[in-house]
Amino acid sequence: MSCTSPPRAWAQIDTNALRHNLNVVRRVMPDHRLMAIVKAEAYGHGLEGVVKALDGEDCAFFGVATVAEACRVRDAGAKTCPFILGPCFEGEREEIVQNGWRAALSSMEEAEHFNSLGALYGKTVHVHLGVDTGMGRSGFLPSELHGLTDKLKQFSYLDLEGVFSHLSAASDDISFTHGQISGFTEAVNELSQGHRYKFRHLCSSAAVFNYKVPCANMARLGRILYGYSPMPSPYNKELRPTMTLYSRITLIRTLPGNHGVSYNHCYITKGSTKVATIGIGYADGYLQYLSNQGARVYINGQYCPVLGRVTMDQIMVDVTYMDHVETGDLVEIMGPNVSWEELTRRANTIPSNVLTSISARVPRIYV
Repeated sequence: MSCTSPPRAWAQIDTNALRHNLNVVRRVMPDHRLMAIVKAEAYGHGLEGVVKALDGEDCAFFGVATVAEACRVRDAGAKTCPFILGPCFEGEREEIVQNGWRAALSSMEEAEHFNSLGALYGKTVHVHLGVDTGMGRSGFLPSELHGLTDKLKQFSYLDLEGVFSHLSAASDDISFTHGQISGFTEAVNELSQGHRYKFRHLCSSAAVFNYKVPCANMARLGRILYGYSPMPSPYNKELRPTMTLYSRITLIRTLPGNHGVSYNHCYITKGSTKVATIGIGYADGYLQYLSNQGARVYINGQYCPVLGRVTMDQIMVDVTYMDHVETGDLVEIMGPNVSWEELTRRANTIPSNVLTSISARVPRIYV
């Protein structure tokens, strides 16, 4: 028997805003191809829904973190090819080769294995060489680049399609970032002797509006695709938030003064207080770090402060001064009136943490 209970919390995804944000970057970087990053449930927006919204928008690739995510891109019916951004396990490489997906390359061991799998299945394996310009996570070191292209070209089943790196502090350390850009330019020049790499990419969301990389011709769009640029820019005002997170009031009670609210009584009522219980908690992705940090929600045109600790399934808010409030009323948790920047600041975290914490219990509704 099916369950007809409505969700207590849900995320509304604006697919027009997704496409709009993609085109904002496209206008700024008209000579670049764009990779849409859909890893981590498309930053909490739902991988399949975002893939379907963007598949016809001429993205070069869909960037994913794992082979399992690449499988989901495929199973969603996407024509756009997945790009696995980081290293994968040896046992996963066969799946990459058989499907013709793009793979990041960080070692000769990976190159040898991909080539042998290509020979086994009679398929060309398209790889992008990672270069470690300062992130310290993956890629070939600069000291390993001399002659690397010639060595890799000996593997007849490898297509050296691209070269890339990743900026480690684009929004915090301008000097170091310019050093990474210089390092990447030198790497591209070194690797391009005797071979032209079709794709050259360094910039992600923190860099696309603020840095120029003359040798690059592709950018990777993560947070910026979902409406948030990590750095100040005149273009930021053109971006549109893509998610609104809603819940509803499940209960309203009046508590007397000097009454504790939530675990450990971190909040004590100062007088008679009308308290609304809202059907969202940290199991849904409303971060517990928001407890006692001045967090607020938006109900019927008014801001209501969150009281005490965020619990697993519920939060409590003060609705004492609201004239009209009822059980079932709509609550904006995050959206036009409670921005993810505000939640990020109050939780002392980063926007990606706020978005990717929204759990599978929260349905995504695409409009």
